Amino acid sequence: MRKTVVLINLFIASLFCVAQDNPFIRHMYTADPSAHVWKDGRLYVYASHDIAPPRGCDLMDQYHVFSTDDMISWIDHGEILRASQVSWGRPEGGFMWAPDCAYKNGVYYFYFPHPSGTEWNKTWKVGIATSKNPASGFSVKGYLNLGDDNYAMIDPCVFVDDDGQGYFYYGGGGRCAGAKLKDNMIALEDSLVFMEGLDDFHEAAWVFKRNGIYYLAYSDNNRENGKGANRLNYATSNNPLGPWTYQGVYLYPTGCDTSHGSVVEYKGQWYAFYHNSILSGRGNLRSVCFDKLYFNQDGTIQKVVQTLGEKFLPEKAQESAR
Repeated sequence: MRKTVVLINLFIASLFCVAQDNPFIRHMYTADPSAHVWKDGRLYVYASHDIAPPRGCDLMDQYHVFSTDDMISWIDHGEILRASQVSWGRPEGGFMWAPDCAYKNGVYYFYFPHPSGTEWNKTWKVGIATSKNPASGFSVKGYLNLGDDNYAMIDPCVFVDDDGQGYFYYGGGGRCAGAKLKDNMIALEDSLVFMEGLDDFHEAAWVFKRNGIYYLAYSDNNRENGKGANRLNYATSNNPLGPWTYQGVYLYPTGCDTSHGSVVEYKGQWYAFYHNSILSGRGNLRSVCFDKLYFNQDGTIQKVVQTLGEKFLPEKAQESAR
């Protein structure tokens, strides 16, 4: 009976997730999309969840998973983790910010930032939950031992290279660090090293590989003219831990104060995932989007053209907000 109810709920949710235009999830507010293609041939997006009505990013405490096999129809697989399931976490809960997921040796590893104490920005840890299924059954196993210097260090990213070697990255407050992971994916093989060559790093590290080139994407501070709307930048290297060569901006501000994205190839096409606030008009009620990503012959990334469904064009959104 319970299985039948779950299937019915997934079917109903999927009806709200059919979208050829951005945002592609419209029945709830989501942010920080981490996109991956797994062995079943589907593309999965692991997202944080903005709470409505808006009460601030400190109350974000749930993660959802969505998937597609055609980039048009999306299934909401539901919530996979929340703060109350983290035994070592901050007593007050909240602060379940941008996550990531990796797969190795038959196990899916879900990495999430979460404070362990009331002084949240001084007690960040990166938790790990595992499952045999990419969209359900995750159980918290603990957290990575990253030392004590974790002030503002958030946004975990895990990249598994072609040879099966895993790498861990995270960062915030102007610092980005990375290291090799042990084969068990729950401990560091080497000490963390800070990434060199990044220009104006803020947060949201994302690492991927194309044609033998490693790319590190991230959000900047972009404080020009007193505005704080982050852009997504990238750097390249011939080594997954750098040093990096800064290449520029590939995604301009999306209407939010924050910017956080991921890059993935699916069925021969590259995509940039990100979030904006076009549905709500509020920077803390965001919605996940994606657009096609193109590369130049030298491997540099062309600027992403942000697209919106007709009813979400800026002039339409302004009319509905009046």
